Amino acid sequence: MIVYNDIKRQFVNDVKDNSIADKILDAIKMRGLNAGHEKEYSSWQNSMQFMRNIVDDSEIDDEVRICIEYNIPLTSKRVDFIIAGADNVGKENIVIVELKQWQKAEVVADDMHYCVKTFVANTDRIVCHPSYQAYSYSCFLKNYSQSLTDESINLVPCAYLHNYQPEYRQSLSNPIYKEWFEVAPFFIKNEVAIFSDFVKKYITKKSSKGDLLYLIDHGRLRPTKALQDSLASMVKGNKEFMLLDEQAVCFDMCIKTMNQCLKDRKKRTIIIQGGPGTGKSVLAVNLLMEYINQSLNASYVTKNSAPREAFLQLLTKSDAKKLVNIKQLFRSPFGLSNCDENAYDCLIVDEAHRLVKKMYGDWSGENQVKECINASLLSIFLLDEDQAVTTKDIGSINEVQYWCKELGSRLIITDETKLVSQFRCNGSDAYIQFIDDLLQRLPETIHVDISELNFDFKVFDDPNEMREALRDKNQINNKSRMVAGYCFDWNVKHHRGDWDIMLGDNFKAKWNLENDKVWAINPRSFEEVGCIHTAQGLEFDYVGVFIGKDLTYNPITGRIETNKEAISKDDKSSGIRSAKPEKAHQLILNTYKTLLTRGQKGCYVYCEDPELRKYIRSRY
Repeated sequence: MIVYNDIKRQFVNDVKDNSIADKILDAIKMRGLNAGHEKEYSSWQNSMQFMRNIVDDSEIDDEVRICIEYNIPLTSKRVDFIIAGADNVGKENIVIVELKQWQKAEVVADDMHYCVKTFVANTDRIVCHPSYQAYSYSCFLKNYSQSLTDESINLVPCAYLHNYQPEYRQSLSNPIYKEWFEVAPFFIKNEVAIFSDFVKKYITKKSSKGDLLYLIDHGRLRPTKALQDSLASMVKGNKEFMLLDEQAVCFDMCIKTMNQCLKDRKKRTIIIQGGPGTGKSVLAVNLLMEYINQSLNASYVTKNSAPREAFLQLLTKSDAKKLVNIKQLFRSPFGLSNCDENAYDCLIVDEAHRLVKKMYGDWSGENQVKECINASLLSIFLLDEDQAVTTKDIGSINEVQYWCKELGSRLIITDETKLVSQFRCNGSDAYIQFIDDLLQRLPETIHVDISELNFDFKVFDDPNEMREALRDKNQINNKSRMVAGYCFDWNVKHHRGDWDIMLGDNFKAKWNLENDKVWAINPRSFEEVGCIHTAQGLEFDYVGVFIGKDLTYNPITGRIETNKEAISKDDKSSGIRSAKPEKAHQLILNTYKTLLTRGQKGCYVYCEDPELRKYIRSRY
């Protein structure tokens, strides 16, 4: 969606008579976008003066097109500034400019290749490197706009930091960012002439094909052949994404249903149920690949970013260029409320039990289940109601059924849409039964002899010993992690101390870092403990679970008990402390079932409650 689009001559006049910011604001309001706040308005008034100085050049034709605040289709992202035209030999080009008002920035860490730290919104924040940002926008447009391919239009990303002090340039040009600024160069305060020459290298004449921006904005959105080939090569050569047993049956059924939707243009919704380790995510990624290969507009959706980031790393084998190339295929439900009905051919919603009514910052959002169904011709929800872990989680079968009826989508939920076979916990359904029985979730007590399973389950009296045992396992292939429930405070985050989790025997540990999006596979992250939001949807060879004082055992009654008052007051997401006792009890059990079923080869446990340790040992 184009907010401001005019020829260069008019843009220059709008800046000169100080009306440019008002024109942008009026256009944004007319299109119903959530933008145009005071700081943004000020930035337009400021930055457009600098861009006028660049384009108000006699070598650049007055009929060249200028676009401001281009809303990238199917996203909430906006490109700051676009110049469209042709070079001296008539080659059509579109220059994408990411504008920043920063004065300085600094490197965050040597292994954070996408981010820098700078002062924005009245505080120091970790944000994307501007060259990466510009390049990622160009990748999305290149991968989805058929018009760019058909018309041989070249995209040129760059960034302009017109207030940036020269003495801090070395931070942005640090070699760890080389792969970004080589393909999307950045220019700073004292590089006006250099930036001007860069623009004129690509844009001096108006395009012979008319308004290039109109071609992009009104062309068909579909994955290009290059994107199809890129994703297919990553999935097909990756053992992590092999389809087995009923996964393959469910896959075929989903492909058949998509074909029916395309034929009769009627909405359909599929609910795929499966417990921990039944391969829901593997199925989801394979479906995404197949739909993209069919030139369909499809996307993999999860509310939590951890599964998305982990799968991107697995698929691309941490190749940064490959990652940014397919990243737009993996999205949050954030912003779907702004999509037209059936904007997507298919949305594959993994971890659908974690969907909520409204996500923070999604100003026009109402209900993420509703928005997924509305935005897609075919919507596929992969869910496990037993893994809902907060009071805000609404992704249930009943919720999906309700919105299917409201939105006229035919619901499909059959035996073919159930995943049963266990591919985690060494392929043992019996282990899942063991955990359900352990947590007294079953109507009757059953005895599962896990000694007969090829699964390493162990309870520790000393948390340090558990960590050491996991550390030994992790040295093999970096596939062991420690996790915990909601009991422990976030001291480090709130600057209250150096440690978050402090247990007996002088055990100390920190929660995983907020800015570490790939905690599950980051070689440096073993010492940090993952929370439920980080670990859910992921799997490890070995998982170590710290069970806090929210789960105890009463030897007199012989019952598992939960205590919502033991939940940390720093927990602002689960809602357990304020929930009714029955709901709090259910969510605490769901949390620990989810954590105790993350391991493929083994699960190690430490309980703060000694009686709970005794009880668990008595069950195996």
